[in-house]
Amino acid sequence: MARGRAAGYDDQRELILAQAAALFAQRGYPATSMNEVALACGLSKATLYHYYRDKYTLLVSIAEGHVGKLVSLVAEVLAEGLAPELRLRTLIRRIVEEYAGAQHAHRVLTEDTRFLAPADRQRILDQERAVVRGFAQAVAGLRPELQAAALATPMTMLLFGMINWMFTWVQPDGALAYDTLAPMVADLFLGGLPAVQPPSLKDNNP
Repeated sequence: MARGRAAGYDDQRELILAQAAALFAQRGYPATSMNEVALACGLSKATLYHYYRDKYTLLVSIAEGHVGKLVSLVAEVLAEGLAPELRLRTLIRRIVEEYAGAQHAHRVLTEDTRFLAPADRQRILDQERAVVRGFAQAVAGLRPELQAAALATPMTMLLFGMINWMFTWVQPDGALAYDTLAPMVADLFLGGLPAVQPPSLKDNNP
């Protein structure tokens, strides 16, 4: 009869991922050893290997776990059937909130996935694209003509230009909290979105 997992097994795995993400974010994936991860977790190296077989497995788990949460939250918001502006505002708020608790994992996702094997990197890239498609769908809900002009996705990428790098300068315990900044991001983007004109319309309105 197979032995069941000990109580707290999944919690221990999550703790290991959090500590490894912090080390990868601070030192870089190549410069971090399994010995350092074990030490940060207060575990022996043998115990660490019981949970994750190598450093590469940690990298895949961190990146895939983080982007998987982003995919899920986008799907949840889109399924709520919100009005177009509220849908986009909610997406912005939810994703900023997710980043607030996952700064290290997000840095790993943006900086260390280049160390992944092609198949793993492609799988994670496909998930990132799913997140972008969800936001582009919300943008198109507000400005259908941008979708027709193939601009909904570029507009989304400009939005992520604001969101994705907040973790490089926002301090979790600083004067500006993520829940304060999220509506500011939404106001900036939504305030400017109505002024965007597809090139074909610009040509007709000098």
